Amino acid sequence: MLQINSMPDHIHIFIGMRPEQSVSSLVQNVKTESSKWIKEQKFCPSPFAWQEGYGAFSYSKSQVPNVVNYIKNQEAHHKKESFLDEYRKSLTAFDVDWEENYIFKELE
Repeated sequence: MLQINSMPDHIHIFIGMRPEQSVSSLVQNVKTESSKWIKEQKFCPSPFAWQEGYGAFSYSKSQVPNVVNYIKNQEAHHKKESFLDEYRKSLTAFDVDWEENYIFKELE
């Protein structure tokens, strides 16, 4: 674990992974175990659930300090740009084909 930080509508988890590790298995495990813990601790007055899907991006080792700093400063960053706007820009910057109907939904 290199850095973690959350906002009301998303979480950033920055980790180092080996090539043989599966991103989808890791995300499934994080969602499953954190859901159990949140429910056991009764942190939410209404039922807690993660949205479907996730976004995963890779960075070079030289970018580690920049990404750690970015994640640490999420609250200030999102005062300037919404998560969804930033996510769309990231998908485009990383040359990911995407469709709007598959983008995360705003919190209700």
